[in-house]
Amino acid sequence: MPELSDRVATFTDSVIRRMTRISNRYGAVNLSQGFPDFDPPKEITDALARAAKEGPHQYSITFGAQNFREVVAEKQGKAIGRAIDPDKEIVVTCGSTEAMMCAMMTICNPGDRVMVFSPFYENYGADAVLSGAKPIYIPLVPPDYHFDLNQVEQGFRDGAKALILCNPSNPCGKVFTRDELLAIGRLALKYDAFVVTDEVYEHLVYAPAKHICLASLPGMFDHTITCNSLSKTYSITGWRLGYLIGPERVVEAAKKVHDFLTVGAAAPLQEAAVVGLRFPEQYYQDLLALYTRKRDYFLAGLDKIGLKHNVPAGTYFVLVDIQEFLDLPQFRGYTDLEFCEWMIRNIGVAAVPGSSFFKEDVNHLIRFHFARRQEALDEALKRLQKLAELLPGKSTSC
Repeated sequence: MPELSDRVATFTDSVIRRMTRISNRYGAVNLSQGFPDFDPPKEITDALARAAKEGPHQYSITFGAQNFREVVAEKQGKAIGRAIDPDKEIVVTCGSTEAMMCAMMTICNPGDRVMVFSPFYENYGADAVLSGAKPIYIPLVPPDYHFDLNQVEQGFRDGAKALILCNPSNPCGKVFTRDELLAIGRLALKYDAFVVTDEVYEHLVYAPAKHICLASLPGMFDHTITCNSLSKTYSITGWRLGYLIGPERVVEAAKKVHDFLTVGAAAPLQEAAVVGLRFPEQYYQDLLALYTRKRDYFLAGLDKIGLKHNVPAGTYFVLVDIQEFLDLPQFRGYTDLEFCEWMIRNIGVAAVPGSSFFKEDVNHLIRFHFARRQEALDEALKRLQKLAELLPGKSTSC
């Protein structure tokens, strides 16, 4: 057979999605792939039923239906602090995954360097490779996941064309402070570079942390490509509706990339989602209150079991330290991936191995998510109790 592209040899399939497939095979409680198991708001599903009956059923404008772009512009203009032109500064995409890929292919030439904070959502490295760029990884240092600004500046000094910034950060839940964002912005301006932000968890930021759009900071709109999605905010991950926002020159180029990647996002889904994008502020306050309760409940359950973990300031993910289990004789030599597979088979709970998020040699962390109904979280914690029973003196009824 002819040789395949060299690109595909440089990364694997998604470990996150792989863990879901294994979880389904064994009937585990899936705390790996981050999607809710509860329904979207009824107003949105009712609008979908109307769209299914009445349409639209044909292509919308490739870069997004007019009414969809207009409500995105209105909503995100408030967050960015400026009027967003729905015709010139927005591209609607098939999820934020395509938004990120579209942004990378728009700004990167083969051989360009792009900085990525580590840990990182696994798509970012693949996005860089697929767009022909070379990723440069900047460590976020636990337990608070701070970074060395000198390393960021060195990356720009070495010619990095862009920095990818996930805020709040998947998988560690870091929320970048205003001072950190201002410092990053100053460097992007100094070196005339882009920052590509992933802000899909913008509404899941726990007090006292606050989410700040990088594009809202002085001088940064022209240097920021903001990628976002409706998936997490409205519990519609399967609808694959996302968008990117940026300066007109970037967006005009991104429209061409998007057109030939996917043509356009699903027209009836855009029509239905307009209802959600018009929700009042109370919806987002209630959403945050819901996830705050889930976070506090799940972390308290982990504490009662005796599992060590970080405390996420945003997102619905938590990193759990499994080193004490890997030190047990029966797990000696296990990788975090092997431990996760063992846990699915024997404990009945699915997680994601932390090594899929870190460029550094990290083998002792796994990622859970808590976007689950109460009964699913209860069942997961009940099953995880079996882990505590493996450790002498740590068995505690949950």
